[in-house]
Amino acid sequence: MLSAAKKVDMPQATAYSILFAISSGHFINDSIQSVVPAMFPIIERSLDLSYAQLGWIAFVLNMTSSIMQPVFGAAADRKPQPYLLPVGMLLSMLGVITFGLSPNFYLLLFAVLFIGLGSAVFHPEGSRVAFMAAGSKRGLAQSIYQMGGNGGQSLAPIFTAFIFVPLGQKGALLFAAVTAGGALLLTKVSAWYKQRLASQSERKKRQHAAKTAKLHTRIKWAMVLLIFFVFARSWYAAAITNFYQFYLIEDYGLSIKHAQLYLFVYLAAGVAGTFFGGPLADRFGRKNLLVFSMLGAAPLAAVLPYVPLAAVLPLFLLIGFILLSSFSVSVVYAQELLPGKIGMASGLIVGLAFGMGAIGSVVFGVLADSFSIKFIMIVASFLPLLGISALWLPGDRKIREMQAK
Repeated sequence: MLSAAKKVDMPQATAYSILFAISSGHFINDSIQSVVPAMFPIIERSLDLSYAQLGWIAFVLNMTSSIMQPVFGAAADRKPQPYLLPVGMLLSMLGVITFGLSPNFYLLLFAVLFIGLGSAVFHPEGSRVAFMAAGSKRGLAQSIYQMGGNGGQSLAPIFTAFIFVPLGQKGALLFAAVTAGGALLLTKVSAWYKQRLASQSERKKRQHAAKTAKLHTRIKWAMVLLIFFVFARSWYAAAITNFYQFYLIEDYGLSIKHAQLYLFVYLAAGVAGTFFGGPLADRFGRKNLLVFSMLGAAPLAAVLPYVPLAAVLPLFLLIGFILLSSFSVSVVYAQELLPGKIGMASGLIVGLAFGMGAIGSVVFGVLADSFSIKFIMIVASFLPLLGISALWLPGDRKIREMQAK
């Protein structure tokens, strides 16, 4: 018969109800974030904004989220705050209401500041909940959690085609009710989170994390390489999600509504890639999946700016699936590099590195104004080649060896 001490140390069962609940919260959070780029074709015309101004809006949104996520993540590692989850959702609600009512560029910037801050509050605690609910199935758990976020982002073209085209900017106000429902859902998740924190096994985990705070030099360099890898992936994603719709409109002659449907295919394929990436990485190795996700997509991305319209959808399906198959994997990889700093690891990858794509939005916006949309699509097509940096990451076994020292 097992002793009480051994029972405490046994792995917890995977809490699927909590995983799907926090994934739903992630879905709502990222749906709200996706309202901003989804609105670009509308506000570009109604408020007479330049491509550079659209880039700055994306920059403020993503940089607020990216800079603050590691800060909130580090704070959560020291003292978790379960009820920050619904607070983050309420901040996003304030932002989306302001966005729907903003009459000019500067108030739009103010609105997206709150949406970005709400996201920064949500993500580190959300990743921690997914980690705690995972049990022994970390790859699958992170895939379920990240699938919710990417699923929310994938709806941006649908929002544009069926809500913002007929209703205009004020259509964003419909999402205030969605965020209110999200806050209620996350309040229930927070209650479970608080209960888990009070358990003896969780206290022991936090005590162990404090003792293993010193990092191996190779782990530090691996984190730098991983952040660069996600940085390059984020720049390419910024070019596609923020500006490819204008490329379809200007160079292929599509309407706003039809351009959004093409973009939806790319994002929906990315959701599928996010879900299957975790199990595939468990089977073939996390490093191998990271390398494949970028270098496998590189030749497809290279030809995308030159193909006829009929080839865009098949390429979008493949690029979206392959490229974003590493989304959840990069988070799990970072968490294994920093096992005692789950919040900070998630903040660095989902926040800082991913949010650095905001800089890409500004750069691409300026280049589009100076040259053309097609020019930035050609420049962006080379970015997946930077995924070669993943070749220098330590393999899964090597990470375990470094952590054992």
